[in-house]
Amino acid sequence: MNSSLTGILVSGTLETLYMTFVSMAVSYILGIPLGVTLYITSPSSIAENRVINAVLGFIVNVLRSVPFLILLVALLPFTRSIVGTTIGSTATIVPLVVAATPFVARMIESSLKEIDAGVIEAARAMGSSLIQIITKVLLPEGRPSIMTGVTIAFATILGYSAMAGFTGGGGLGTIAVNYGYYRYQNDVMLITVALLVIIVQVFQEAGLRLVSKTDKRIKN
Repeated sequence: MNSSLTGILVSGTLETLYMTFVSMAVSYILGIPLGVTLYITSPSSIAENRVINAVLGFIVNVLRSVPFLILLVALLPFTRSIVGTTIGSTATIVPLVVAATPFVARMIESSLKEIDAGVIEAARAMGSSLIQIITKVLLPEGRPSIMTGVTIAFATILGYSAMAGFTGGGGLGTIAVNYGYYRYQNDVMLITVALLVIIVQVFQEAGLRLVSKTDKRIKN
């Protein structure tokens, strides 16, 4: 493998990490409040509101039902209006966020549902406000499960970023398409796959170790 191809792979790896981490950060900024809202407005929850829950649930389910490649193409005009282009790693972040935010919201909602109802009732009995319950009970108690979900979200968003290579999204996905698919360079394809696997494994291992150290339910 020549030096120019090595440079391309290094650049592609950095672009992939850039797309994945930025998209994941924005998705959690949007997804956490959305997931919390879905949980607290669900039937028999602490701020039950069937209308809000139904509307948000419908939007989340619709976005999660659309395959990422179709969503990517459908959002091209929106992406262009946001960043001025539809090609490159920065442009890919827009559809990645739109696709990942509903996924994150559902994971947050699922994590909060695992919390013992008695803990929430105790907080309510002590006169805690809704904001206090969310910030001092729900999120802290759900943190281990939420952190585990981060590793799942990372792998999912990384996979989405690779799919974006078919539309010039940049990163390892574009390298795999341009060299492995169009030029039939199977060695480059295998290297890009190996790099993606390594990135996921490293992040998941680091994430799970962090969870095991912060989860008070696990004896270290």
